[in-house]
Amino acid sequence: QVQLGESGGGLVQAGGSLRLSCAASGRTFSSHDMGWFRQAPAKEREFVAAISRSGSSTNYADSVKGRFTISRDNDKNTVYLQMNSLKPADTAVYYCAAGPFVLTHRRGTYWGQGTQVTVSS
Repeated sequence: QVQLGESGGGLVQAGGSLRLSCAASGRTFSSHDMGWFRQAPAKEREFVAAISRSGSSTNYADSVKGRFTISRDNDKNTVYLQMNSLKPADTAVYYCAAGPFVLTHRRGTYWGQGTQVTVSS
C-alpha cells in the first residue's frame, strides 16, 4: 500500500511555471513506477507523464511534451512535475499515481487526492 499526497498547485498566468510535488509514504516508493494525471471540468482523467522506478525512463502525453518534466527523488520518496509555458488548457486537478502499470499502460493503482492548477489567460 502506498499513500500519496500532492502539493504545489495554484493560480498562474499563461506562460508561467509551477512545480508539483507528490510525497509518498511507506518504504516501497522506489519499487513503483510513478505518474501524473489530470482531470479538467467535465472531462475524463487523462495521462500526463510517468517515470520508471529508477528514474531512467519517462513518458509524456503529446500535449505536454517539451513543456513538462517529470522527475523523482527516491531518497525523499517524492516525485515532481515541473510545468513550464503553461496554457489555459492545462487547467485541471492534477493527480499523482503509483503502481506497476503507470509507465507501460498509463494506468495507476494508488492515487493521491489531487491538487488544483489554474492557468489564467
